[in-house]
Amino acid sequence: MRIHDLVRGQETYRADANQTALEIAQAMVARNIGAVPVIENGILVGVFSERDLMKRVVVEGLDPATIKVRHVMTPEPLTVCPQEELETCRALMKKHGFRHLPVCEGAQLTGMVSMRDILLHDLDAKDEEVRMMRAYIQAAI
Repeated sequence: MRIHDLVRGQETYRADANQTALEIAQAMVARNIGAVPVIENGILVGVFSERDLMKRVVVEGLDPATIKVRHVMTPEPLTVCPQEELETCRALMKKHGFRHLPVCEGAQLTGMVSMRDILLHDLDAKDEEVRMMRAYIQAAI
């Protein structure tokens, strides 16, 4: 399966690099998401995650109401193209220790995939395998 199959139709919240960390954190809580892509002039420039909030704002004693997200985001994030295989995305996330991966067509953001998205897809696939196996066993009895 390719990543575009997983993010197709997904509405991706995007942060502007000039918004405050507090504004973005509030939007993340309201949408129940753990990371957001940060855009400047229509181009992906970073990702702001729960981890960034804790490490770069809270622990550093910065005021989230005044600090711009551009100063506390993870800059130049690793991205994947929409045609990338799901397994490659999973491997990249595991290798680099992050749970969110921007999906870009060139410099344009097309979506954001999370480890949760991938795991839920895997669970659905396993559920289907179990249903098929049960049907096979019942047909053989």
